[in-house]
Parts: sequence; structure tokens; C-alpha cells
Amino acid sequence: MRSPILRLALASAAIATASTAHAEHHGEGLWVASWTASPHAPLTTEGPFAAASYDDVTISQIIRLSEGGSQLRVRFTNRYGAAPLHIGEARIVLLDAEGNEVAGSSRPLTFGGEAGAVIPRGAPFASDLVNLQTQDFQKAKVVMYLPEETGPCTCHLTGLDTLAVSAPGNHVGEDFEPASTAQYRAFLQTVEVLSGDAKGTIVTYGDSITDGVGSTAGTDRRWPDVLAERLEAAGMEYAVANAGISGNRVLSPGMGESALSRFDEDVLSLPNVTHMIVFVGVNDIGNAFGPQRGGVAGLTIDQPQIDARQMIAGYRQLIARAHAKGIKVIGSPIGPYKGAGYWSEEGEAVRQQITDWMLGSGEFDAITRIDLAFAEPDDPATMRDGYHMGDFLHGSDAGLRAVGESIDLALFATD
Repeated sequence: MRSPILRLALASAAIATASTAHAEHHGEGLWVASWTASPHAPLTTEGPFAAASYDDVTISQIIRLSEGGSQLRVRFTNRYGAAPLHIGEARIVLLDAEGNEVAGSSRPLTFGGEAGAVIPRGAPFASDLVNLQTQDFQKAKVVMYLPEETGPCTCHLTGLDTLAVSAPGNHVGEDFEPASTAQYRAFLQTVEVLSGDAKGTIVTYGDSITDGVGSTAGTDRRWPDVLAERLEAAGMEYAVANAGISGNRVLSPGMGESALSRFDEDVLSLPNVTHMIVFVGVNDIGNAFGPQRGGVAGLTIDQPQIDARQMIAGYRQLIARAHAKGIKVIGSPIGPYKGAGYWSEEGEAVRQQITDWMLGSGEFDAITRIDLAFAEPDDPATMRDGYHMGDFLHGSDAGLRAVGESIDLALFATD
């Protein structure tokens, strides 16, 4: 007789196969990544970046779908777990504009027909398909009971929406009063939706500026959110999957694996990716050439020596790997950061070298100028006043809106 874990693993494999079948049967729709949050390893067990752990509690997390549809499934993750992750029970419920539960929308998330799952170390784990009609920009809440000690969580640090933790016990299906709240994502990676009119998934691949640091929490004002809203208003039905990780770098790990290392799991594993916008690299040059040289407050970052040639080689790898899967790659030069704590003349020179290559090489399928959308017109090495959160690096709500509005929607037009 097969073990429960093996039966669940086989069921998940069958679900993945079903996803491909649905993608090929366009009469029923197309599977897209309607929401995602790229996970990263626990950074430390102490200080401001300490990883959370859970034991015999229920957690809920609020998300916003970029594309609605008739079915969905939720992909959980234990990518960086030190032990198997036990989920005792899980549900998804839709929310209205005031954040209240939409009557009749609560659905159990099952795994091979079982109410719970044991997710192996290092693995993603998809729920069964859920028949639930959702709308574009629908808000939802994913709730899970964690009956056993999880250890430091596989999290996404910059959630910018509410994660609520219950008092001890299983409170799935209850309107529980939180014992604590936070603003990160725990064990939750992707919500895939079967859309009747979507053209595909656009992935925004970057660091904290893409992740939304500096935007107002709970208001969905990251620049990928603005782009998704503009696409919808123009009648261009795409899901937009934000695969930014704060602190991310092209070549080296830090707050998250490098863009090269995590590419397969955070981009290629998503369904029907058609385009990828690459806006990453400021942390590479800031940490390599800035005064701190590899450290930020409360966290030490390994920083090997790099140069512009190695950075360009890294971008070329991303382009080649995306093209091998038929994904169009839209690049942006690294944004202005003069005035930020890790800016230096040496780093600025490297930024200009990379910009010159991006604009002149023709190796990207297209270029968008996120850097100029942020920049002070008379000093393009500096972010415009009011467009950053006060640190000359991370966008404000106004700056992130300017970026989202600067991207030419013709880049995503189809014949």
C-alpha cells in the first residue's frame, strides 16, 4: 500500500499534468499565475530580519489576484524548510472591497482529496483544483492551520499586506481575533487561475523596487500593480506575477537567491509566461562598490568582487534561458541611486557601462526606461524629489505609479 505522503505526491504530479492539458485546451481557458510571492531562505534567527516560526496556530494572508477565472489552485512552498511542513487544514475565501468575506465563497483547499498535507523539505506543493469564480483584481484570504513546529519559515519578507496569526489551535473557517500580525508571506508562493480570456503571464523580475518597498501597505501600489491595472483598462488580458525579492542581486545571493539561481523556480515554473521585465542590479553594484561593501544594518552579505562584464554575462544568461522557453525579455537599465547609502562614483560608472550595453546591444527583445521614469530630469543619476521614500533608492507611491505608467503597453500586443 502506498504511504499517505506518496499518494499526495502522486496527486500533485497529476495536478501539474492537468495544468498542461488545460493550457493546451484554449476552449476552456489558459492557466496563468494570477498572484505570486517569491520565497527566500530565512536570513537570521535574531534581529530585524529574524525568520518567523509557527506551532499549533492558524495563519491567514490577504492577496490580490491580477487575473480572474473559473478555477484556481494554490501553490504552497517549503523550499527552504529544515524539516517537512505539516498543513493541517487550509481554505481560501474571497473578499469584497471593504475586506469582508463574500458570502458563499469560502472553499477548502485539499491535497489529493485529503484535508491536509505534509510538504517535503525543499518542495512546492499544489492544492487540488478549486471551482471558484473570481474577478480581475479580486482580493482573497488564504488560511492555513500549522499543527506542528515549522522551524524558520520559507517566507517572502516584503508582503505589504496583512498576515494574521491566531491564538493556539485550528481556527480555519473562523473569524478569529489575531494574536499578532505581520506583513510578510509565509509558505505561500503562487495562486494559479484558469482564465477564459488571458493571453498569458507577465513576470516582473527584480529587487525591492519591484517588490514594492516604499509603497503604502495594503493598497497594491507597487509598479507591477499599476501595470496590471493599465493592461486591464486597455483590454489586454494578462496576469502579472511580481517575482521581485527585496535585496535581490543578479549574481550573488543575499536576501534571496540570486536572480540567476532562482530563475527556474520563480519564473519558468509559472504557467504560460509570455513576457518578463528584468529590472535588477542596483544591489550588485551598491554592495560591491559602495562604502559599506557587503553589509547593511543588522545583516552581513557575502560580496565577491564583480565587474560590469560579469554583470552583463549574468543578464545574457537570463535572456538565453528565457528565450529557450519562448519568453520575450524586456530589460530596463538599473535605476538611479545617487544619494543612497551605498552609492559611489565607481558604482555609478558601472551602472553607466551596463546601461550603454543594454541600450546598444539589441540583446533584449525590447527596452523600457524604468530608470528615466524615476530620474530627476536635470540629474539622471538621482531619483526625482517625491519619487522616493526618502532614501534615494526605493520608490514612493508617486514614483512607483510613474514607473507603472511609463511602460509602453504596445510591448505586450499580439498579432
